[in-house]
Amino acid sequence: MNRLSGKVAIITGGNAGVGEAIAKLFAREGASVVISARRAEPLQKVADAVIEEGGSVLPVPTDISKVEDVKNLMEKAIEKFGKIDILVNNAGVLDQNLNSIAQVDYDDLDKVININEKGTAYCLSEALKKMKKGASIVNIASVAGQYGCGGAAYVATKAAVIGLTKHTAMRYAKEEIRCNVICPGTIKTTMASSLKRETMDGQMMGAMMAHSDLSVPPCEPEDVANVALFLASDESRALTGQVIVSDFGADL
Repeated sequence: MNRLSGKVAIITGGNAGVGEAIAKLFAREGASVVISARRAEPLQKVADAVIEEGGSVLPVPTDISKVEDVKNLMEKAIEKFGKIDILVNNAGVLDQNLNSIAQVDYDDLDKVININEKGTAYCLSEALKKMKKGASIVNIASVAGQYGCGGAAYVATKAAVIGLTKHTAMRYAKEEIRCNVICPGTIKTTMASSLKRETMDGQMMGAMMAHSDLSVPPCEPEDVANVALFLASDESRALTGQVIVSDFGADL
């Protein structure tokens, strides 16, 4: 039997990278998946791929930094599938150039907070209004939020996601709604490859290299998807409020 049979899962940032890998894996495991992202065209390509594999999918273009978009996402999921069993908060953006706090660009700070922190909070708040006993939330943060190894704006927002995870887990434990967070290390995605070494904050890079073993292999999106599957499934029913670092030991 598939591990998510009969479940309905919302996956934000489902148009590429980790979100795409999670959507495809969850669909293969029997879930009906609702995928969201800002750009409709790549989102539809992922939906088409899920359908080709025999999966059930609903693409909903969404900017999670806008409350009304998030409310629409939840309503579309309910209209199509009648419930929300799983929420994967994967959508997010990197900051510019790994800027440390003294070099942080304030406009960039606002942008990253609006998407990574406030957008995640909006999705949590709106989904929890519709979730019932047995539901599972999987947030995607970063080792940056756990250890500080990243640009200041990104670190702040991913640490906030970890905090929101622990808050949600504590509040909803007695209602049997779980919330856990995955902190991946370096991941091979298009978004990560957009960073250019020549424009990065060199002192920040040096500090990171002093505290992390960057010679270990990077995570593939499928590595994170496999952890998300476990946390979304009933196999992890005793786990809530947990921070799972997936980085091949680079930050030990």
